[in-house]
Amino acid sequence: MTDPAAAPGPDSARSIATVVYALQAAAVFVGLTALVGVIVNYIKRPDVAGTWLESHFRWQIRTFWFGLLWGLVGILTAAVAVGYLVLLALLVWWIYRVVKGWLYLADGKGLYGAPASEAAST
Repeated sequence: MTDPAAAPGPDSARSIATVVYALQAAAVFVGLTALVGVIVNYIKRPDVAGTWLESHFRWQIRTFWFGLLWGLVGILTAAVAVGYLVLLALLVWWIYRVVKGWLYLADGKGLYGAPASEAAST
């Protein structure tokens, strides 16, 4: 059983989500940082279960896995020019996901229709 006093508070979990968005943003230049970010998401995910931050962790995890999928599709189809279009679309989509998620996090809003944080609503 976990000690409730040892669980990170909302500010700590929010900081972790911010760091993961930064890692995902850096992945545009250094792809390995996205892997580090998703590992952090999976490790810290139980700590945010049932909170508005859970939607951000889900958003970040889905960004990683769908990005990986479409990155592989783009690389495999690069021999025929369509792969480069897939990779370009992936880049635009990735930037959109990171920017949208980070802005919602900064505003204290959840994603997927999750309620806003208590701090943002007061």
